Amino acid sequence: MSLYFIQHQHSAESCPARDPRMGNMLLQHISPANARKFGVRLLADAVLDGKHTFNLIVEADDVANIEKFMQPFAQAGSVEISPASHCETVVAREGC
Repeated sequence: MSLYFIQHQHSAESCPARDPRMGNMLLQHISPANARKFGVRLLADAVLDGKHTFNLIVEADDVANIEKFMQPFAQAGSVEISPASHCETVVAREGC
């Protein structure tokens, strides 16, 4: 599986956390069990406070699986998926 960094951004007006029903639905969507259904393994997530920015670190065999998994977030704003590496890998290959 390859490592990916995902960043989702949305406006304050379209913030899903403002609607308890939508927020709970998204929490269920990003559960490890649900992510596995898409072929995605969740490693970490974080929301940047006050910035309406949600970040995920995941592993997947195919970026298309991540795109499908992130579809609900794409409906509310932007989704950027970037290939990533663990620090040990970068050091071993002698560069980013």
